[in-house]
Amino acid sequence: MSANLLAIFYLISGVLFILALRGLSSPETSRKGNLFGIIGMLIAIGVTFLSIGNFSTGFLYLLVFLLIGGSIGAFIAFKIPMTAMPELVAGFHSLVGLAAVFVAISAFLNPEVFNLGSSGNIKIASLIEMSLGASIGAITFTGSIIAFLKLRGIMSGNPITFIGQHYLNLLLGLSIAALIFYLCKTQLESLFWLLIAISFLLGVLLIIPIGGADMPVVISMLNSYSGWAAAGIGFTLENTALIITGALVGSSGAILSYIMCKGMNRSFFSVILGGFGGTDQSSSAKGKEQKPVKSGNAEDAAFLMKNASTVIIVPGYGMAVAQAQHALREMVDTLKKNGIKVTYAIHPVAGRMPGHMNVLLAEANVPYDEVFELDEINNDFANADVAFVIGANDVTNPVAKTDPQSPIYGMPVLDVEKCKSILFVKRSLSPGYAGIDNELFYRDNTLMLFADAKKMTEDITKNL
Repeated sequence: MSANLLAIFYLISGVLFILALRGLSSPETSRKGNLFGIIGMLIAIGVTFLSIGNFSTGFLYLLVFLLIGGSIGAFIAFKIPMTAMPELVAGFHSLVGLAAVFVAISAFLNPEVFNLGSSGNIKIASLIEMSLGASIGAITFTGSIIAFLKLRGIMSGNPITFIGQHYLNLLLGLSIAALIFYLCKTQLESLFWLLIAISFLLGVLLIIPIGGADMPVVISMLNSYSGWAAAGIGFTLENTALIITGALVGSSGAILSYIMCKGMNRSFFSVILGGFGGTDQSSSAKGKEQKPVKSGNAEDAAFLMKNASTVIIVPGYGMAVAQAQHALREMVDTLKKNGIKVTYAIHPVAGRMPGHMNVLLAEANVPYDEVFELDEINNDFANADVAFVIGANDVTNPVAKTDPQSPIYGMPVLDVEKCKSILFVKRSLSPGYAGIDNELFYRDNTLMLFADAKKMTEDITKNL
């Protein structure tokens, strides 16, 4: 395949990736966006393999690796439930980072194959590109593994800190910059391996001090890292499609991180420095024992809803764990038949990754025009009769507005407490990922429904 034809196909692939991102920005066009992304990736992979050697060899490689990779991807897609999507995304980010490291190693050890010069005499620009790609990729790999372990519950979601941790991270960051500089001057192989090793270590140390409540930001941040790693390697390989794709993923991930930080009223650097979600939960547990709560059952909840004219549903991670989205949709359909207006309120960081709740509601075929973000619906709570909170803890906690000592102080939250009646579905009074007690549990207008979210929702529907 000629270089000009290859460039044209890569350009088409890049345009399709841009259209994919555009489509994924809205639930109504997300399916079309996914289709554009699939076609763009098929074109990029196909022309890359077909440009290697003769056509028959490239076509054979294309079929073999598409079959292997496609089978693994299809198996994972069918096997993994929607509730495990955050850790799946973190796991996939780690693979992108590791791929960047492997390609950089291959390019460094075999520069002649990639037209980068000869061993010990690699082009300086190429050396900088592959060094940055390898370093960012290594940080992405180990950082994503730690995020996966935290989200999966294998590792504690609480921050893991030690004295001088931030200074050590700064020292490692400066060491990476110094190693890249001296690597460009000396091109010693030992420096390249040391660069990768330190980057692997930095990836671990960057993520372990970050609490579980910040995981949505961490996932989008690692998504951005993986994109920049791919872009760096794209420059090394002079692969236009990889440069375009990496830049798109890197920039969109950075923008998403900013949106998430804004949604929590936190700076990007405060997230990186960690600490959110490190409150002593034992002390909050003592406080809970001294406060009375009003608890009810499905019949009580159904009675309140039947006598309401407007209901706002606030889904959270509890809904995801119980996989209650379909039961919730059935309950809402029943309410609508009784002439009750129902809407959904989504906090930007509800769940464990950006858009987590939106995806679950879309899976249950909830109409898009009934789902509203925090800024769009927050003023409606004061006029609503019932708020049905299904597992959303930190994002509904009023202390974010009242207690300057709280770790979530200043974070925009849903004004659920302004509703006439609040139905809060939860298994227990345990704190959320931020590790603090939710003042909403003890309000006079709150009725706690202690049960599995799916079973409680189904029971309410029966009583309706």
